[in-house]
Amino acid sequence: MDLSQYRPNVGVVLFHRDGRVWYGRRHGVPGIDNWQFPQGGVDAGEDLEAAARRELMEETGVRSAEVIARTPDWIPYDFPPSMVGSKIAKGWKGQKQVWFAMRFLGEEAEIDLEGHHEVEFDAWRWGALAEAPGLIVPFKRAAYEQVVAAFAHIGPVI
Repeated sequence: MDLSQYRPNVGVVLFHRDGRVWYGRRHGVPGIDNWQFPQGGVDAGEDLEAAARRELMEETGVRSAEVIARTPDWIPYDFPPSMVGSKIAKGWKGQKQVWFAMRFLGEEAEIDLEGHHEVEFDAWRWGALAEAPGLIVPFKRAAYEQVVAAFAHIGPVI
């Protein structure tokens, strides 16, 4: 598959010590499929792990996290036809993502959804990793299924 028309992106599945994962509800997006993991674009020349840490901090305020796994390859998804040509798509066909599993090492008081000038999420919660495909917008579901499969082996810290 030619991924040259897909915007480079990273995503983070933030694992609690008890094995649950962090979900953020997209700010200003109605519906039941508006929960997702932190994700965002990779700046030109930016290291993928650095981009993942930056996106996690910008969208959640979390700095206290360690990388415990990552997907080895890009996981792409296409934008729906209604988004192609929009300012969100920025001329791309879709996005290609490398995903990082990170363990949250801090306290929940560290989570700050309004710490960045662009608020991504208006609520958050912990939940089961397996829930992810049912919580995300339909055009990202197949990608989230791959992410869930890639990180399903990660459990709680005992």
